[in-house]
Amino acid sequence: MAKLYFNYAAMNAGKSTSLLQASFNYRERGMHTFEFTAELDDRDDNGSISSRIGLKKDAYCFAKDTDLHEVVAEHNARRKIDCVFLDEAQFLSEAQVMQLACIVDRLNIPVICYGLRTDFRSELFEGSARLLAIADEIRELKTICHCGGKAIMNLRIDGQGTAVTRGETVEIGGNDRYTALCRRHYFEAFDA
Repeated sequence: MAKLYFNYAAMNAGKSTSLLQASFNYRERGMHTFEFTAELDDRDDNGSISSRIGLKKDAYCFAKDTDLHEVVAEHNARRKIDCVFLDEAQFLSEAQVMQLACIVDRLNIPVICYGLRTDFRSELFEGSARLLAIADEIRELKTICHCGGKAIMNLRIDGQGTAVTRGETVEIGGNDRYTALCRRHYFEAFDA
């Protein structure tokens, strides 16, 4: 029986690398995968999932109005899909998370999502909140803070490395804009 999975972590935990490895494992066994990534994440080639260690694969870009169930159903009708992978799951809407659940429940295709749990203000993202509520399995991928402790927070920083406390929830960036920290160092960054 297919399941809906949510793999979450702070930034730089290897989420995209894990997704690409899992997708490769399916394809190596002659199975067909379908990959989604967020259209608004334009750091690298739009339309691909890439990791910091150099792995890369083409993917279907989803926008806020993309019906994920419809896209997968159409592609599955042409060629059987054995597993759906979705990167940047935090950018999903609640409705899109429910569409993923329908892919699992109605089409019997496993869906494996990867994304951030919280934004730079330590607030849950809409897509992540819904996935935490309804996913069949939830896994935390781990990364470390500069102190060696487990990093669970994403601190947004400016060009001088100072903590940013205000702004839009979504601001695309990498190591130049964000750093993964343990809770203690995250909150201490605001006192500096």
